[in-house]
Formats: sequence, C-alpha cells, structure tokens
Amino acid sequence: MSRRSAAILAAAALCALTVAGCASKSEAAPDWRAQPSSTLEPGNGPGVNPGPAEPFSGPSGSSSSSGTKSPDASPSSSGGADSNVVATNLAAPVGLAVMPDTSAIVGERTTGRIVRVQPTPGHPVTVVRTLPGLDASGDGGLLDLALSPKFTQDGLVYAYVTTPTDNRVIVFTLTGPVTNVITGIPHGKTGNEGRVAFDQGGNLLIGTGDAGQPALAANPTSLAGKVLRVTPAGAPVGSSAVMTSGHQDSAGLCVDPRTGAEFQIERSTAAGGDEVNVLQAGASYGYPTPGAGVPPAGAPGASQKGLGGCAVVDNALFVTSLDGQELLSATFTAAGRVKLDPFTESLKGTYGRLTTVVAAPDGTLWLTTSNRDGFGTPSTQDERVLHIQQPSGTGSDSKL
Repeated sequence: MSRRSAAILAAAALCALTVAGCASKSEAAPDWRAQPSSTLEPGNGPGVNPGPAEPFSGPSGSSSSSGTKSPDASPSSSGGADSNVVATNLAAPVGLAVMPDTSAIVGERTTGRIVRVQPTPGHPVTVVRTLPGLDASGDGGLLDLALSPKFTQDGLVYAYVTTPTDNRVIVFTLTGPVTNVITGIPHGKTGNEGRVAFDQGGNLLIGTGDAGQPALAANPTSLAGKVLRVTPAGAPVGSSAVMTSGHQDSAGLCVDPRTGAEFQIERSTAAGGDEVNVLQAGASYGYPTPGAGVPPAGAPGASQKGLGGCAVVDNALFVTSLDGQELLSATFTAAGRVKLDPFTESLKGTYGRLTTVVAAPDGTLWLTTSNRDGFGTPSTQDERVLHIQQPSGTGSDSKL
C-alpha cells in the first residue's frame, strides 16, 4: 500500500463518528481504527490502515499448533463410504468459506488452525495456517471466516476471533501478516459467539454476542449484542458502526445475493427462544426485554432448537439445528418485508449436531458438525465437514 493510500484510510477511520453517548466506566471506548497486531503476527495487511500495535500474550493453554492431531484425509468415495463427508476428525470446525477454486477453508475454533478441504472425498485435508494466541475457553476462539468480496484481487480473509482481552475481527492473507479491523468487542466467560459476512454493497457485517452481560445488548455505547456494519478497513458506515442492537448472540449471519436481504440467526436462552431476524438498519431486536423490538421473521419448532449458521440459495434460507440434529430450510418472498415460510427438515439424525452451513456459488451446501461439544454423541469420524446438494423442494431441483 502507498503512504498516500494509508493516510487516506487512516483519515477515514479516525474521522468516522462512533456510537452515540459515552462508554461506561467499566468498558473501554470502542476503537474503530483498523490496527495491525503483533499479538497474532506483526505487520500490515494490504488495504488496511496501519496504527499502533496492541501486544498480548495468550495464557497457558492457549490454542497453538503444537500437540494437536493432524487432520485426516477425507474418506475415499469408494467402498461404500458416505460421499457427502469430505473431511473427518477435525477439532471444533465452525468458520467456513468457499474458495474460488471450489475448495473450502475451515477454521477450528479451539486450535486456531485453518485447513483446506476439497469438495469431493478422497483428498488430503491440509493445514494452511494457524492463528496463535487465541482464547478458546468457553465459546471463544476462531469463530468465523469470510472472504473479501475482492478475494481474487487482494487474497484477504476476514476472521472473528477471541483473544484473552476482547473479541475482534482480523484480516490476513493465507501466507501474510495479520491486521486488526475492529478491536474492543466485549469478551466474557460466555456470549463470545460471533459471525462475519459481507453485504451486497461490499461492507462488512459483524454479529456479536452479549459477552454474558445481557444489558450490553441494549447499551448503545457497547459493541456487544449488536450487528455492526463497517467498511472492509473497519470504518463505520454512516454515523455509527452499530447497525442493529438487542441481540443475545449471532449464531448465523448470511445475505441473499439477489435481493440483499440480511438474515441473523439468534440462538437464545431468553423468553421466546431461537429466532430468525431480517435486519433493518437502526432497529432493535429487543433482547433482553421479552417481546420488545422488531419481531422475528421466523422461529423454529419445539424440536428444532439450537439454531446455528445460515445460508441463502435462490429463494431458500437454510439454517442448522444443533439440538434437532438436522438442516432446516424455508422458502421466502422478499416483496416488502421478507415473509418466511415454515421450516422443513432434512438430514434428521444423519450426522448429529450441525453447526455451520455455507452456500457455494453453484448452489451446493457445506456444513460442519459439532458432536464433541459435550452435548452430542460423536462418531469415530467427528468432527466432520460435509458437502451436499440442496434438499429438494427448497428453491432448487437438486436433491440429496
């Protein structure tokens, strides 16, 4: 990056307005500036404003590549093996992004490793890099991945991660240094879950958890329990980076590439339970006050709880259900306010608890399992990555 480009980005980030009000005494003011971090890897990523480094050292027991089992090659497609299973024996795979060459990169929440998985069985699963110094305690760690909208030009990967002091969004290439995009998202013993996605205009959406403190979700000065909208360099879009508030967590975050509709999945312990929200800039979705805010566009049935990631293909929304051990789908219309039809079920009990679903450009779906999280019944192959065709009747003629 030229010095002139860096200066322009720095000015944009520093001049952007932050949220209204003042931060509480117990919480540092949000830092909107994109900053390189020597805590992960020193240096500046391309296209991101340089700033002062914020070093930290991971505590003993922080994730690292040492002492961890190498990922297994994906099962062979011969001999009657399941052709949907393309990787096995991973450690807590959560973040997943489909690459331009049709492979996928998958992030392991508890180890910080990023592995490359091919779309068909029988290929090696390779570690492409490891993000050290993360705090994987509770529900933290390497929580999501998203490719830059200009990935074929800039090679940038965005990740939502937990450090010992905060949750943050970082950006890097698969071989280059790591740079901070947004830091200072509150960190707690629970409530760290977050997701990242790009909207139709190329801005970065960041779904954050409440850090185990429900009041923060309604606090306009806190980054917790929000969906943020920032530029790829981390500057607020408009007068504030906070796009929506009143969220307990963001178990899923996805965008309809045709209409631009933005879906946020709430896996909630509050009254009313899990819900699917269609995001409206400036709106509150009510948490922690039952019945307040914008009502959800849909909710799962009694046996479909524990919602996870989401993906959109054509006019179908796909959502994983951990507790229901299934993939849910619903067709929707987008004339005016999105109208979501009731969920239908597929893969019921076939692979156990499902946590992430991502749509590939060809309409196929990638999923990850979560059976070794203390709530499932793991198989000898868990955790697995799946690559499947869409279930029939969900906006496509392709079948499982």
